[in-house]
Amino acid sequence: MSGPWRTRAILGALLVLAALLAGCAQFPDAGQQPWRERPDLGAERAPQPRLPETGEPTPAPNSGGPSVPPPCVDPDPQVVATCLAPLSAVVTLPGGQAALVAERTTGRILRITLEEPPETVATVPVDAAGDGGLTGLVLSPTYAEDQLLYVYATTSGGNAVLRIAPGDVPKTVLGGIPRGTSGNRGAIGVEPDGTLLVATGDGGNRSAASTPTSLAGKLLRIDPFGRPAPGTPDPASAVVGSGLHAPGDVCTDPSSGVSWVTDRAGARDVLLAVRPGVAPGPEAPSAPAWTWPERPGVAGCAALPGTLVVGLEGSAAMYVLRPTPQGSFVGTPQAVLAGAYGRITATDVASDGLIWFTTANKDGGGTVTPTDDRVVRIRPPSGGASGAD
Repeated sequence: MSGPWRTRAILGALLVLAALLAGCAQFPDAGQQPWRERPDLGAERAPQPRLPETGEPTPAPNSGGPSVPPPCVDPDPQVVATCLAPLSAVVTLPGGQAALVAERTTGRILRITLEEPPETVATVPVDAAGDGGLTGLVLSPTYAEDQLLYVYATTSGGNAVLRIAPGDVPKTVLGGIPRGTSGNRGAIGVEPDGTLLVATGDGGNRSAASTPTSLAGKLLRIDPFGRPAPGTPDPASAVVGSGLHAPGDVCTDPSSGVSWVTDRAGARDVLLAVRPGVAPGPEAPSAPAWTWPERPGVAGCAALPGTLVVGLEGSAAMYVLRPTPQGSFVGTPQAVLAGAYGRITATDVASDGLIWFTTANKDGGGTVTPTDDRVVRIRPPSGGASGAD
């Protein structure tokens, strides 16, 4: 072999060797576990929450410059989806290996798995002006049988709760929720008995939150058809609490039956405790379970037995509290993951005990990375600062 043919053969062999060497490369992470492009994130091997590594990238051999990851590939093995629009809600699916997430501004609902690219399962027509758009997402109480989803969204006709069946267009089950230039975000959760618990924003009109005839700024209990759930104080009304302003999430602890509601209540951010069959009072935020006078921007929450985590948009962190069945808290709460992923929005706990959460760095107020916005999966953080009133 001689001439051009030999040169081509050598170059081909070098390319094959380089590919093999690159495929074998491993880098240690902060938990001393082997780093892999697609790591095994099973419950027994899921990495601990950690800050992304800093420092200059290591130049690749003979590359003449720094190593640059491909677009939309995040080197953090805890990141399971990248390059999405600002995310506002997440709900994990049975089995813990997949989740549904909501893009606030596009109205898309995406199925996220550990090994596949995001898949659009539905799109809700939304008006995302101000803080509106698609802000709440929950599985039907009988999801295993009907595959139904319920969402809270700002539409051209106002804020509403909608039901989505597979392959069908979204259908309104509860409308007439006032819409304004702000205060449009709302949230939805499911209580242990299957009742839908809906938290609505005040539509930019703070006085409407205390007006009995308005659905703005209210806590509502409804059945899957949008009717007042049995046991409400007024059988003709779904309202069980008033005084909300910009709720971030509703999450339920199945072990205690307590549902938690986060809200940005003007001069402070608050956490409300709601027990099944018990109305929280005519002015819900007047006696919150926890307060944040520094207003860190409370968003999504996830309840595990003995642990509650709250995403913080403004502080770009996650807050960890230890509630008791009696409604008090033990230990010292703390903020974790500060600055690690930016503005943390929605959170949920999977059936395997791992926490899924989302970011909304593209919504402004934070640093946007090349792979934002992201879906992240971590082991529950340990920990915990502010105080209960």
